[in-house]
Amino acid sequence: MEDFPVLYVVTSLGFVLGMIFGGTAQKTHFCTMGAISDIFFIGDWNRFRAWMLAMAVAVLGSQTLHMMGLLDLSSSIYLSANLGWAGAIVGGLMFGFGMTLGGGCGNKTLVRLGAGNLKSLIVAIFIGIFAYMTLRGLVGLARVELEGLTIIDLSTRDMAAQGIPDFLMALGIADGTARLLSTVVVAGGVLWFCLKSPEFRASKPDLLSGLIIGLLIPSAWYVTGVVGYDDFEPTPLASFSFVAPVGESIQYLMTFTGATINFGIAVIGGIITGSFIMAKSTGDFHVESFADTSDMIRHITGGALMGVGGVMALGCTVGQGITGMSTLALGSVIALLSIIGGGIFGMKYLEEGTLGGAFKTLFERG
Repeated sequence: MEDFPVLYVVTSLGFVLGMIFGGTAQKTHFCTMGAISDIFFIGDWNRFRAWMLAMAVAVLGSQTLHMMGLLDLSSSIYLSANLGWAGAIVGGLMFGFGMTLGGGCGNKTLVRLGAGNLKSLIVAIFIGIFAYMTLRGLVGLARVELEGLTIIDLSTRDMAAQGIPDFLMALGIADGTARLLSTVVVAGGVLWFCLKSPEFRASKPDLLSGLIIGLLIPSAWYVTGVVGYDDFEPTPLASFSFVAPVGESIQYLMTFTGATINFGIAVIGGIITGSFIMAKSTGDFHVESFADTSDMIRHITGGALMGVGGVMALGCTVGQGITGMSTLALGSVIALLSIIGGGIFGMKYLEEGTLGGAFKTLFERG
């Protein structure tokens, strides 16, 4: 198949998958920052369990595709032999804190933008600008320096990747057994956590959002890894992630005649479109702007932190928390825990109003 038709098919399917994601998230209020907020302020774990359910479904689907030999997840950015633990921690904390200031994580920002929220437009622009600065611009110099000083090269320990199965194989467990065991323990444990709650089992919107969004992750792997396969120029293996693609999308819009669309850019467009269609069809579309100057500054700061942090951590709450976790990468586990930690600290900051007050309550309450 010629290059252009392959690219056209992959991006078209990416746009469709993005629309499904955007429509689902808009209808069910799927949002990681909202999930942490629900726990922190009202003690409701349902939206957090929806996020965890999406992770478990993504792990099961993605690992099944890998074990069937349909695609090789080791080709993804998450399973490098270079374990960037410092970037995952620092970037994850920055992203988690930033999403509380920006009113939502990467996917929520795009979903709210499609539903008419002008604050999310500003947040998305700053996510994109600072993501690109961290990828290839001024901030990128500090990122590369941090990586060079802290990365652990697992290949020196005879490990091909940083996946949990690889660590088990280093202990002498066979490849297939290690992967199956890792999948069962991780996905099974998360499913147990989700489904043990009667309140969550009774919440159809949360169950559906977790199931649908979870299934979109292996679907995207299949599109880029199987549909997009080409002997000469295969499509880079990718699934859902929003920080770097937002930066690429802004660049694409500004340099349309000299740029090439890719799967991530198509997904971004699809999410905004899907959210817009769902919001208009349900009567939830409305234009919302900043309340005052401090509100604008807070959202701009949040967008900047998410842009830098998301690139340093190699993903956001979806990019690392669901897509990265679907590969069973250790770096994704580190980034996920750091994002949650940053989000909790951000909630304490919003509650107390100062960084000092947030630190104080953090240590007082544990």
